[in-house]
Amino acid sequence: MEQTIIRDKTFDEERSLYGIRNAIVENCTFAGPADGESVLKETRDIVVRDCSFSLRYPFWHVVGCEAERCTLDEATRAPIWYARDFVMKDSVIRGVKCLCECENSTFIGCKAVSPEFGWRCRGVKLTDCETEGEYFLFESSDVEVVRLQMKGKYSFQYMKNLHIVDSVLDTKDAFWHSENVVVENSVVKGEYLGWFSKGLTLINCKIIGTQPLCYCEDLKLVNCTMEGTDLSFEYSSVEADIVGHIDSVKNPKSGHIVADSIGEIIWEGSVMDTKGEVTIRK
Repeated sequence: MEQTIIRDKTFDEERSLYGIRNAIVENCTFAGPADGESVLKETRDIVVRDCSFSLRYPFWHVVGCEAERCTLDEATRAPIWYARDFVMKDSVIRGVKCLCECENSTFIGCKAVSPEFGWRCRGVKLTDCETEGEYFLFESSDVEVVRLQMKGKYSFQYMKNLHIVDSVLDTKDAFWHSENVVVENSVVKGEYLGWFSKGLTLINCKIIGTQPLCYCEDLKLVNCTMEGTDLSFEYSSVEADIVGHIDSVKNPKSGHIVADSIGEIIWEGSVMDTKGEVTIRK
């Protein structure tokens, strides 16, 4: 099948390139007075390069798309939904509600300023990306993150099977109700980290912020540091080896916590059926 090439054009009608197959779209603009939407909906096996988007819902139900050096501005509301086998490289996304209900999505060298990015997706890979927004990757599963710089709130909540490496996460209420999450060689900054998580493991991480890691099940910390972390580990089952100081530990449910120093250990026996062991390293 001969490949169609669409180059140097402007489209503003609704469903401008609806359902195209085996095509290259280069240096095109999707914007204009007609305010069309769903410009590439239901497309298959397409390459999109050096294009700019300013219309709603550009990549819905696409299968087998590679987008490179593209710009999706604030007008591209909900730009990527229900996509499968979608790859985006070196692009900028500013549309809200980006990436929802997608399967096998890869982002490399991208910047996304998008509240509600990555809801209920399966198989997401992020490498060398920057993100900003609330509820990042909510209820997604099977996610790999490498060298992410992120800022936001309520991130990684209700997730399953997440692996993060070499990243800086500036976020509040992260990993709530998550399952089977591993974070390595990263900085995790924010209040109320990891509450109600199951199987959260942090390795060689720096943890910053008040009241972290409470109500956790099967929590593990290996060779981590903690800064400004008061009232840590309340009602958690935990195995933690901390390098340096913890401001305070409160009511760990079970397990072992070892640190070089601890400012205060708080027990409220009247509400505790069991309690963990807290040790200051000699």
